[in-house]
Amino acid sequence: MIRLSKSIVGEKEANAVKNVIENVGYLGMGYEVQMFENELEDYIGNSKYKCACVNTGTSALHLAIEAIASPGDEVLVPSFTYVATFQAITAAGCVPIACDVRKDDLLLDIIDAEKRITSKTKIIMNVLYASNTNNIDDVYLLAKKYNLRVIEDAAHAFGCTHNGIKIGGKGDIICFSFDGIKNITSGEGGAIFSSDENVINRVKDTRLLGVIKDSDNRFKGKRSWDFDVINQGHRFHMSNIFAAIGRVQLKRFESEFSPIRKLIARKYIELLSENKDVRFLKINYEFIVPHIFPILINKNKRNVLITSLKDNNIQFGMHYKPNHLLKRFRINYSLKICESSYNEIITLPIHPEISNFDIEKICKIINNI
Repeated sequence: MIRLSKSIVGEKEANAVKNVIENVGYLGMGYEVQMFENELEDYIGNSKYKCACVNTGTSALHLAIEAIASPGDEVLVPSFTYVATFQAITAAGCVPIACDVRKDDLLLDIIDAEKRITSKTKIIMNVLYASNTNNIDDVYLLAKKYNLRVIEDAAHAFGCTHNGIKIGGKGDIICFSFDGIKNITSGEGGAIFSSDENVINRVKDTRLLGVIKDSDNRFKGKRSWDFDVINQGHRFHMSNIFAAIGRVQLKRFESEFSPIRKLIARKYIELLSENKDVRFLKINYEFIVPHIFPILINKNKRNVLITSLKDNNIQFGMHYKPNHLLKRFRINYSLKICESSYNEIITLPIHPEISNFDIEKICKIINNI
């Protein structure tokens, strides 16, 4: 089988986990998490931006929203995203306002988003779909115009740059995911970056049940006994085991994972570029590290392609079913680009262990159809 995505872990990650078990001795949140946060901050490269690691990317979004919003506040969000984005908004007690996306890159449509702003709007949740950063400047201009906060759902975009700056090193609040198939993994995990100290401090407390300054004690190998709590908290902290995996992955990223992901994307484009039935998203692969590789294809031919991929034991994806089509998030208006794109989207296998032979086989099947 040619896998759609895959966790690329091995002996180095296993040894890091073994070290936590045999030598560190504490599996919960402690020194390894602190070091992972420090190393992530060094990698992002802006000393004003601080990091807080959590147990999942969804938790990162949830805590980021809670840090700046109140229950009932509205969050503008593209419907063309994984359901985790919408669930994080409602989990924080806020209301997702589904917006359409642009046809050429499936990023938030600024014009559509602007017409959905009300007196209750507090946040723009900008999803960097397929690792793409094309609309960031437009989103921040809209946010400034209406005095809104911005949370970047950068689950796909770790290691990408925008205007020469790594994602996470500029902007309001930026959230990453480190689950098993992302650009780097910590097994499960996520991180929040911001230059807003109030946000980071709030997140660091909230991830440990709201216990004030408990993160500081955990990093020293201590527990908080005489403490106070002022906000709703959650059990969203990252463990030493997850952080140990993440630290190894971070060291491997620039030399191993990033270049091969870019190479795979370029190879797909090269082999499919003359196929008039295939439409690529407008993405500059010089500056982004692709987490997924989506193409758009005529609905009828897509169905034939799906059958052929299955027959050849090749996994594929359809990232994503628009959230406004789900019962929980149903709306009373249409989002035409989201809906038409969902009928055309298919995502091709991409991970660092795919071979040239695999890519050529996949492209041959597409071109034959």
